[in-house]
Amino acid sequence: MKYFAVLGAFAFFVCAPLTAANALPGPLKAIGVENEYADVIAQVGGQYVDAQAIETDPNTDPHTFEASPKIAKEIAGAQLIVLNGVGYDDWAAKMIAATPRPNRKVIDVQKLLGLPDDTANPHLWFDPKTMPAVANAFGDALAELNPAAAAYFHANADKFVASLEPLNAAIAAFKAKYDKTPVAVTEPVADYLLQAMGFNILTPFSLEKAIMDGTDPSPQDVTAQNDLFAGNKVKVFAYNQQVTDALTKSFLDAAKKAGVPVVGVYETMPTPGYTYQTWMLAEVAALEKAVSSKVSTESLQNGK
Repeated sequence: MKYFAVLGAFAFFVCAPLTAANALPGPLKAIGVENEYADVIAQVGGQYVDAQAIETDPNTDPHTFEASPKIAKEIAGAQLIVLNGVGYDDWAAKMIAATPRPNRKVIDVQKLLGLPDDTANPHLWFDPKTMPAVANAFGDALAELNPAAAAYFHANADKFVASLEPLNAAIAAFKAKYDKTPVAVTEPVADYLLQAMGFNILTPFSLEKAIMDGTDPSPQDVTAQNDLFAGNKVKVFAYNQQVTDALTKSFLDAAKKAGVPVVGVYETMPTPGYTYQTWMLAEVAALEKAVSSKVSTESLQNGK
């Protein structure tokens, strides 16, 4: 779907810069624009940070998120903000610029990773290399905001990175056993993870991008996708549960008719019941079950 947000509703809301004299008391106020980033902030910040997420609903399309004056106020009061970048949450970048705050730390994950603006796939959190870098950046930023707790933040960042070892092991084990397994997708939500696991993505990327951007894919791409199911050319179908329409449903129906197991993937971390680590492990486990046992996991709910 297209990346946009309705800014008119809060265009008038431009907060004057906050100063140390009126800084918010208590724990550091932190915002993760996407809830997977807010979860990692909370794990690194612990007792010294109040971490909130803006995009939290796994049943809606985050590309079409509409911000509001309430959200503008929350951003204005935050001392640490993380956004994804790559055009995914441009509305947040505009709000941050419109509500300056002295000493605020802003982490743009795209910039943190050194990715160009024309990066084709914005779903950076599915890349196993992303969150270790993000967690360490959180530790550094929080340490600057609260130097007295610097050792605590850095220890928590190290703990988070270590907690990803089971995920990395599961990815490596799958790749060793099922490398080059053919897969179809609706859009590039989980492509980074699929590639790390060794999957061979057969869906034309031009179709993935069209669905992601909310444009009509070419008839040739639609035919090629349907042929993947009709010809039993793929072992699993990774289906974005947050961007659905008549076309994606037709692909879902074609996969089921052909007996291709379906795994639901998400742009927003399913809640309650998940952390970033358990969410990614659940996706890997679901993909493994699909390939090894032809078992579908169309949705992830309550940490299961």
